[in-house]
Amino acid sequence: MNEILTALRAVVGAANVLSEGDLSAWELDWRKRARGKALAVVRPGNTGEVAAVVKACMAAGISLVPQGGNTGLVGGSTPDDSGRQVVLSLQRMNAVRALDMPNLTMTVEAGCILQTLQETAEKAGLLFPLSLAAEGSCTIGGNLGSNAGGTQVVRYGNARDLCLGLEVVTAQGDIWEGLSGLRKDNTGYDLRDLFIGSEGTLGIITAATMKLYPMPAAQLTAWAAVPSMEDAVTLLGLAHRNLGAGLTGFEVMGQFALSLVAKHFPKQRVPFHEDTPFCVLLENSDHESETHAREQFERLLEMAMEEGCITDAVVAENLQQARQLWHLRESIPLAQAEEGLNIKHDISVPVSLIPEFVRATNLLLTKAIPGVRLVNFGHLGDGNLHYNVQAPAKGDPAAFLREQEERVNALVYDSVQKFGGSISAEHGVGSLKVGKLEQHKSPVALGMMRAIKQALDPENLMNPGRVLRM
Repeated sequence: MNEILTALRAVVGAANVLSEGDLSAWELDWRKRARGKALAVVRPGNTGEVAAVVKACMAAGISLVPQGGNTGLVGGSTPDDSGRQVVLSLQRMNAVRALDMPNLTMTVEAGCILQTLQETAEKAGLLFPLSLAAEGSCTIGGNLGSNAGGTQVVRYGNARDLCLGLEVVTAQGDIWEGLSGLRKDNTGYDLRDLFIGSEGTLGIITAATMKLYPMPAAQLTAWAAVPSMEDAVTLLGLAHRNLGAGLTGFEVMGQFALSLVAKHFPKQRVPFHEDTPFCVLLENSDHESETHAREQFERLLEMAMEEGCITDAVVAENLQQARQLWHLRESIPLAQAEEGLNIKHDISVPVSLIPEFVRATNLLLTKAIPGVRLVNFGHLGDGNLHYNVQAPAKGDPAAFLREQEERVNALVYDSVQKFGGSISAEHGVGSLKVGKLEQHKSPVALGMMRAIKQALDPENLMNPGRVLRM
């Protein structure tokens, strides 16, 4: 092992090969559920160094685990406990390479923090719409590697939809220079889409060209109380018809999820949560004016009130109030963590079937585990729910997770499949869901995926054990 460490130090410098001391920042996953042991953490400073690191590791038969901000939720960037894997951290590669305003694109390195992209675009009077709770620490390489979603997918799509081109280091250490800012390029297979969502199992994304948009003249936020999930879906239909492309966010939150925020963060005021089964957070982006946006919102809410799909609503009066409402939504996972260990699900179901899915799956779980508490929230606008399961109120959360996780997952994922959904909407597969993917993905799809993996990484040294078992 000393030989490979010497070779890596020769590539990136001794200061950027970490093999001793506390490496928990790279070896412990975001949820603190998986802890590995790396041979070393290597921090290249440019694409050439990444390619050289890959060649050195391939020659030595050492597998690589690419890592960005280490904010993933499915164990996709945590090394195993063998002590024989190299974590390749891209955090030093964080430059904004180019901003092309006429083309509405920005080219950035993979280690660039998502918030940096947002702020760089904003300074230029433009919008980069990808928005996640971890945007202050997650990186664009990780966002693309997992095809991240977030709160504005209903209007702008996932990370895949925002990417025009990639620079990638292959499993052989070659550099594919595909940083095109073209919106039309029909010259064969779309290699870009192979690497987006592949979680580092096919190659290492080192840079990307991303789409930008004109900055809206106004963004307004509303919070509405809805009597049922059916009413939330009805409200979504009204919003689509009345706001059109202006609808940029549509989040649903169950009463229990919001009660956890009120319990653990009492300084935050949670509107209406005690009086209604669900609340909805809507965002309307308008390219005319704030006055026009507010008129649209008020007209929509009046119609919804008349139809009975909302019982109360408030529109943020200013940016500070809007941020407070979004902060409530983003505080749900933090409040869950304060309540204790829980079983998380990142699932998607056709929007029209979500009310029936929730009703049926709630019934299955409450019958199977009396007293179980359901933390239901997520991006209803694009059919993505974080359908999480908390231990009974007086139960031991750690014991609940240990004893019930497999049973709960089986019930939830079988129900998702019954309703034509996906067991991973935006978090990816990682190591956590590899076995579940084999159960819920068709054999034909798995066969094609393995053929691609075999063709691009025949030695299975690029993030092995993630996404697919080979």
